[in-house]
Amino acid sequence: METTAQIPKYHLNEEEEKKLILREYRSLLKVVKSKLKPGDKNLIRTAFEMAAEAHKTMRRKSGEPYILHPIAVAKISVEEIGLGVRSTIAALLHDTVEDTDITLDDVKREFGSEITKIVDGLTKISNVMDVNASQQAENFKKILLTLTDDPRVILIKLADRLHNMRTLDSMKREKQLKVSSETVYIYAPLAHRMGLYSIKTELEDLAMKYMEPDVYKDIARKLAETKKERTRFINEFIKPIKEKVEKAGLNAEVYGRPKSIHSIWNKIKKKGVDFEEVYDLFAIRIILDSTPEKEKEDCWKVYSIVSDEYNPSPERLRDWLSNPKSNGYEALHTTVMGPMGRWVEVQIRTKRMNEIAEKGLAAHWKYKEESGEGDRFDKWFQQIREVIGHQESDSIDFLQEFKTSFLVEEIFVYTPKGDVKMLPVGSTALDFAFSIHSAIGVKTIGAKVNHKLVPISHKLHSGDQVEIITSNKQKASEDWLSFVVTSRAKGRIRDALKEEKKKVADEGKYAVQRKLEGLGVSMVQHNIEELVHWYKLPSNLDLFYQVAIKNIDLKELKDFKVIGDKIEAPKPVKILPEKPEYIPGHIHHAKKDAELIIFGESSDKIVYNLANCCKPIPGDDVFGFVTTGKGLTIHRTNCPNAAKLLANYGHRVVKTKWAKNKEISFLTGVKIIGLDDVGVVNKITNLISGDLKLNIAAMTIEAKEGLFRGNIKLYVNDKEELDNLVQCLLDLPGIESVERYDMEDVPL
Repeated sequence: METTAQIPKYHLNEEEEKKLILREYRSLLKVVKSKLKPGDKNLIRTAFEMAAEAHKTMRRKSGEPYILHPIAVAKISVEEIGLGVRSTIAALLHDTVEDTDITLDDVKREFGSEITKIVDGLTKISNVMDVNASQQAENFKKILLTLTDDPRVILIKLADRLHNMRTLDSMKREKQLKVSSETVYIYAPLAHRMGLYSIKTELEDLAMKYMEPDVYKDIARKLAETKKERTRFINEFIKPIKEKVEKAGLNAEVYGRPKSIHSIWNKIKKKGVDFEEVYDLFAIRIILDSTPEKEKEDCWKVYSIVSDEYNPSPERLRDWLSNPKSNGYEALHTTVMGPMGRWVEVQIRTKRMNEIAEKGLAAHWKYKEESGEGDRFDKWFQQIREVIGHQESDSIDFLQEFKTSFLVEEIFVYTPKGDVKMLPVGSTALDFAFSIHSAIGVKTIGAKVNHKLVPISHKLHSGDQVEIITSNKQKASEDWLSFVVTSRAKGRIRDALKEEKKKVADEGKYAVQRKLEGLGVSMVQHNIEELVHWYKLPSNLDLFYQVAIKNIDLKELKDFKVIGDKIEAPKPVKILPEKPEYIPGHIHHAKKDAELIIFGESSDKIVYNLANCCKPIPGDDVFGFVTTGKGLTIHRTNCPNAAKLLANYGHRVVKTKWAKNKEISFLTGVKIIGLDDVGVVNKITNLISGDLKLNIAAMTIEAKEGLFRGNIKLYVNDKEELDNLVQCLLDLPGIESVERYDMEDVPL
């Protein structure tokens, strides 16, 4: 979804544009051809003409005709997601109701209610990441309600997002950051949950291209440079497996595919290794052509062939044949020791499983119709319906909770009777209790995991067998909210706490009633509201509760005026607020899109502080974030919290850049790993303090088994100086790695 553009960045005359639009439209017809029934082609043509006419004056940011966007979204929906004719029509019309004069009634008249419902769903969610946080969470709920109603809405929305990400180059930098952050925060996990792995991967890679451009380019370059060597290794690895699979009379396709840049980067960060040390830059895929009744047997046969040829790592076997993921994914994954001492991931699945892995939900429907199976998705939708129906708050927590409950990897655990329960990774014994029944959850006092007694906060792992221990005396507690992760548990705990609060508040209610009667007035709504307002509380319940627990003793009621049967709060003395030093939106820009320049000192009268979570220094790619009461906080764009801030609070982000200022130093930190050699500390300190004239704030060095690990806090002027330091340290003999600290918890 975009607005009209400024200056076209390409030059086509009207005639050439018409030809381009027609060419794209024909290419769409080509991909949808196999799904057409009599009359469908005319319906698609009508939708295309309707959209082309409605968007005819509109352009994308790149300057090209807007209609090319809906055509591209329709094409992705069919070709890459596997949707059909009705989705094609809805995708062509997905922006018309919001952006043009076309109404839902017009769509209904032409195409009937099913397509109208999808278009309506797409219209409702098109602004989901806008305006303010609470509205965003509200809108996100609408997405999910529509999703559980007709999942095609979310699938077309993912196609829309994928096309916008593919064409993000023509957007301004801050828009690129915002859209990429939302993509990584919500859309990529949603694609993953819908089983669309290749789309999830592409969304993550594209987001990384804008959020961490240098790292992205660096990994892409290294992948290109090592392609030849990788291909040689893959061919050598595959050869004996192919021969044995054929010998066993199995029909299979065996090939290697590179891992995504994003997943390689995650591995580099997680394991603290260099690109050269990431062995699993690719995965080997074995796709079997099996009949439904022989699928599992054939997959295990291939596993046996692979593990005979290469040594498997026992803890890296993932069996999603016996317990498929709730998004329908089935496969066997194993990691084996290949030639040259390299670990290689091997994925084994059948053609049917592969289609579900690539096309997710759409393929799942196809097979559901054929086999009558497929209640896993339905269960998932049912859980979402339940949570949304139950959710009262419209806070940003809703998004966070939705992510942790529904968009993460899962574990499976067993009940004492052997039934399987799927729960998100990180779930505790208490989450398990609430997943059985809320009445059991609130009475839980402990659990037995694999027959051993554990506390209710105990984190579960796949394969655990869990028995819940309850007591009628147990009550829900506020601190439970800090360790449960599922929305169901959180919702039920909040309900139980509210019930408890109501019981306590009843006593406070009588106290308020007696006090008001003492003043000669009755307990009418006006009088309660006056008290709630005076004590600055959110609701009547909170007033009664605070009175009951003696936080409020109602002494101040003697200062209230009594007029008839009503009380009136005394007027507070007005204290004029101090003039804020920084007001978002009131920066005197030289031009509309001027950047806020951070000087490293407050001479520009803007209060700002550097975020502790990522410790930015001049030269880092940064953005400003308006924090309530604290003015402006500067974060690096690759800060661990950046995606959440940019995705949820885009309206509070200020475009920021550094100005050169050599007078001021900034605290940063590096960690060094190297060989424990005599005089290594001397070499390091001489280089930093002597050669580079940098000021060391703190330093710890620990040596163990021939290796040393050093943590150094020091002051630098900017990123350039830090990069130079890292390079000089790496040039010292015996130094293995030098990394800048990103987090605030530098262990010093």
